[in-house]
Amino acid sequence: MKWKLENLYPTIEAWETEVKKLQGIIEEIPNYKGKLNDFEAFRSYYTKQREVALMAHKLYQYAALKSDLNKKNVENAARVQKVAYLLNELSKASAFENPEILSIGKEKVFGFIEQDDNLKEYRFPLEKLFHQQQHVLDQQSEMLLANYRQLSSQGSQLYSALAVADNTFKEVTLKSGETINVTSGNFRSYLADLQDADDREAVFSAIFSHYENHKHTYAQIYNTVLQADLARMKSRAYPTTLDSYLFGNNIDPVVYHNLVDVATENTDLIKRYYTLRKETLKLKKHRTFDRFMPLAKSKSKFSYEEAKELFFNSIDHLSDAFKSKAKEALEEGYVDVFEADGKQTGAYSWSALNEHPFILLNYDDTLNSVFTLAHEAGHSMHSMFSHEAQPVATQNYTIFVAEIASTFNEHNLLDYFIKTNTGTNEDKIALLQQSIDDILGTFYRQTLFAAYELKTHELAEKGEPITYEALSNIMVDLYKKFYDIDITEEPGKQYVWAYIPHLFNTPFYVYQYATSFAASLKLYELVKEDPKNIEKHMTLLRAGGDDFPVEQVKKAGIDLTEKSAFEAVVNRLKTLIDELELALKA
Repeated sequence: MKWKLENLYPTIEAWETEVKKLQGIIEEIPNYKGKLNDFEAFRSYYTKQREVALMAHKLYQYAALKSDLNKKNVENAARVQKVAYLLNELSKASAFENPEILSIGKEKVFGFIEQDDNLKEYRFPLEKLFHQQQHVLDQQSEMLLANYRQLSSQGSQLYSALAVADNTFKEVTLKSGETINVTSGNFRSYLADLQDADDREAVFSAIFSHYENHKHTYAQIYNTVLQADLARMKSRAYPTTLDSYLFGNNIDPVVYHNLVDVATENTDLIKRYYTLRKETLKLKKHRTFDRFMPLAKSKSKFSYEEAKELFFNSIDHLSDAFKSKAKEALEEGYVDVFEADGKQTGAYSWSALNEHPFILLNYDDTLNSVFTLAHEAGHSMHSMFSHEAQPVATQNYTIFVAEIASTFNEHNLLDYFIKTNTGTNEDKIALLQQSIDDILGTFYRQTLFAAYELKTHELAEKGEPITYEALSNIMVDLYKKFYDIDITEEPGKQYVWAYIPHLFNTPFYVYQYATSFAASLKLYELVKEDPKNIEKHMTLLRAGGDDFPVEQVKKAGIDLTEKSAFEAVVNRLKTLIDELELALKA
């Protein structure tokens, strides 16, 4: 149940050999400067770019995966830095490309593409480039920005060092006298299982004390991220930092704003649900960390093998092609299953071009881990469908559609649990809670963080000070608005902004969990109506990055520029809470 990274490179020496090969190719790239208006040079350049893309993605994946197995290993971290430096050199060496292509003109460039079938895979990437034309600078300016790219990404690197490498487990003594080791990977399980309110608070405090103790440092790191985004916005003449992240994929900002508006206008359901939980669990107050407590007393545990079987059973009614990809995604050697000292927390699926995806889990036998497995398998399936249907240039799908495949799998798994329920009311309650919590976690919580990012970037744009107080105050206000909870009463919770790695690593990312959830829910409803509609879903998965993402989703029948796409999630939540209330009264 470990990764077999030799499937990428048999040895570290083989990896080093390819690094040197890539270095040599990078040194050749500047020779094409000023020559791309010639067809033969144009064809040769993009042939070499294809080779470079395959090599660079694979080299970085190997280094990063090996590092994530043990973030405390200095040699592993050094390899990641080595490739990052090389990729920065590649960026500088090819900085002339976009300005030169734009200067040649769209008509001539697409004339070149028509002359060689091997170049046709670059049609849409070049269409995207011409779409971005107004924000591409001259060659000298692009070179300057490339020179600073590695420096501008240091916020993410600093965050990883402080939040993961320098973070250690905490010992917590429970009221019973038992001492437990609390980590970022296991604390949710303790919060779900511990019955004593003080014990739950102690576990929660053990995790969030780290962020409170380093609040000044985290604020400065986040300010580094904000200032890098602001510099990019100004340099490329975007009206706002939000636009700078959305424009490249032609995403209308109305999608982002409609999402935030629909979520914030429909928080009454969250408050209703939390009131119901408070009364059922007989709590004095329903605190944010009480959300992990089950409403039904279920201690069910699922082995990793059982989790796989449950997932496969949940999609057994779908097409053979879909089921085959699911099993391929979880092949031995491509999933690192259990938590380990120094291992990267959380979960993800990562795929280099033309390579089988690798899944990282920190599996702990809980129902949540079962769903995480199905979620990450969805990402891997998406990559494999894309690899199967798309050429190298359009294999990488955008973040915007990335969560559709993963949450689609979760919808299937949830309904499978409900359908196979043998009839106990406690089972029904647990399953309804799971589905409601899924909506709250994926749709509402991620939208709250999206609203937070919007406000923090607006602070930076206005030149306001970025301090831990300013960042915490925004989060305090949002939690009051969404949940009617005062997080200043919880130990360290007001620093939850420092706990969320996406805010530091991938700004304006998390909103796409919610948009993807809305889209996948609609697709799932279509498949429930007729299993043959799985073809609509697989068509989207096979699309890779062959079009702008909002258009890809629209081709599957969902228009995310309309509020109704998000209101469907709200309606589903209301139905589930209604059913839960009835079950709790039974």
